[in-house]
Amino acid sequence: MDEGTFQPRFPWVGGDLQTIRNQLVSPRIPLDSTGTERWEVDLSDGSGDRLVVLEDRPRTAVPNASTVVLVHGLTGCDSSFYIQEAARHFLAAGCPVVRVNLRGAGPSRPLCQGMYHAGRTADFAAVVDALGARGHERLVVLAYSLGGNMVLKYLGERPDQEGIVAAVSISAPIHLAETAERFVQPRNRVYHRWLLARMRIETLAARDGQTPEVVRAIEKSRTVIEFDDRVVAPLNGFQGASDYYARNMALPYLPKIKVPTLLIHALNDPWIPARSYLAFPWDTHPSLTRLLPKSGGHVGFHGRDGVWSNTMAERFLVERGALAA
Repeated sequence: MDEGTFQPRFPWVGGDLQTIRNQLVSPRIPLDSTGTERWEVDLSDGSGDRLVVLEDRPRTAVPNASTVVLVHGLTGCDSSFYIQEAARHFLAAGCPVVRVNLRGAGPSRPLCQGMYHAGRTADFAAVVDALGARGHERLVVLAYSLGGNMVLKYLGERPDQEGIVAAVSISAPIHLAETAERFVQPRNRVYHRWLLARMRIETLAARDGQTPEVVRAIEKSRTVIEFDDRVVAPLNGFQGASDYYARNMALPYLPKIKVPTLLIHALNDPWIPARSYLAFPWDTHPSLTRLLPKSGGHVGFHGRDGVWSNTMAERFLVERGALAA
């Protein structure tokens, strides 16, 4: 695929403006569907946690169209601008669309004690199983940022799964430690302060609250790395941030992926370094396709004709025969 086709829409020029555009201009996007059905996925880990899923069907359906499953990133949910915009795009293309709220995110938050993390693939497996039980036999997945890392890891862990016929990741932090180090750099201090505040709010809003020890750990964490080390890692059975990053980053799972998968990442993403994308041996893994434009920011790609990543995702899925049976 052509990596040089992205042209940013004025005035959203450069990685930072592409990145913050979702927050500066993020109206609710009307979805042209026959209605939104809300349902829940019970998680079988004994926690009692449940995920909220929103399902929309297009007014003009394409026969035998695959279901498009959308997975948000860190501190996102079904109403995030990029999720709504992707839902609008694929509903217009005639596909059913499912928006997943991961454990503890958005409307799943009051139903969950635990929280999603970069490698919590068992939760996504429960969603895939639930979709199959509801008659969605062919799935394509678009996953963003942290959710993209999780879905890529899932596909590498389960190379012979049958429900997902193709996938697209957008701005996924495939090397978590490199991403964390980039995020705490001085040039990202405004992003860092904003994201850390949202992480604290999410975690403190657990169904049954947090223990005093966890609350103190949250309050003492001054960086996302400290937060991962003191909060995310111990709550999920990891030996600190380094162990959490090493065991959950998608990079070592990429060679095991068998379904056609497109990875979109902007070289000027201010949050996620491009080093691992540039160093990966793409030519030796035919199931994987890279798209690394020079610009686009983090989950941005606001182009002259809409959100370019949606257009390229649809083109890839059509070329691979994944959008219709």
